[in-house]
Amino acid sequence: MSSNTFDTARKFVRVIEKRDNGMVEFEFAIGEPELFVELLLPGHAFAEFCSANAVTVLDGASPPNGAEASEWDWNLRQATHQRFK
Repeated sequence: MSSNTFDTARKFVRVIEKRDNGMVEFEFAIGEPELFVELLLPGHAFAEFCSANAVTVLDGASPPNGAEASEWDWNLRQATHQRFK
């Protein structure tokens, strides 16, 4: 029997960009990596954040949202760098 519970102990980080000024742009998720918030922290604070939250680091870009990606499927980075430029 499989469990379909949402495990709030599972935490994920996906690094989007390490900026020249030392800031780290990343996605942070609790329970499921597909539902995330976008955050920006100085490098040392990012390392502390990851340690304090015992995160699982995810590689690469966010997975695609499926074959029927909607015009509403975008994140803040895409909005500021691609979609509404």
